[in-house]
Amino acid sequence: MLLALLAIVVLVGADQLIKWWAATSLIEQSISVVDGVFELQYLENRGAAFGILQDHRWVFMVLTGVFVLVALYALIFKKFAHPVTKWAVILLCAGGIGNMIDRIVRGFVVDMFYFKLIDFPIFNFADCCVVIGAVLFVLGVILSPGGAILAHKGRRRR
Repeated sequence: MLLALLAIVVLVGADQLIKWWAATSLIEQSISVVDGVFELQYLENRGAAFGILQDHRWVFMVLTGVFVLVALYALIFKKFAHPVTKWAVILLCAGGIGNMIDRIVRGFVVDMFYFKLIDFPIFNFADCCVVIGAVLFVLGVILSPGGAILAHKGRRRR
């Protein structure tokens, strides 16, 4: 449980540090990392993923808050059926908290990663945590006995 909480703190800290850097270094100009392929740009996202539902930050904050509380409860008091699922929830929590901090403090989410080659919408580190967490969550359910998310009490392991 302590490792899970520490991982969340480290991931959220990394997210906020990257966003601070983007907000202080990328406002005036973008940085081409791989010419024509990948850039670092500053974007103020007032919506959800890919900018959908602009200016509905309270909806996202309430939904994220409920999810984070339920996820933290599960991380602290429950046992996951598969370790991959636990790490998925850690990543989902960290991503949700990272973007929620932005919505509370700034009123928008700072995005900075842009794949110019395929014109993919600009995203941030917290978004990466959420996407990787979602993929791992599905994988964890697939790998768990009977597709369970949480381990059942009283069930013996063989």
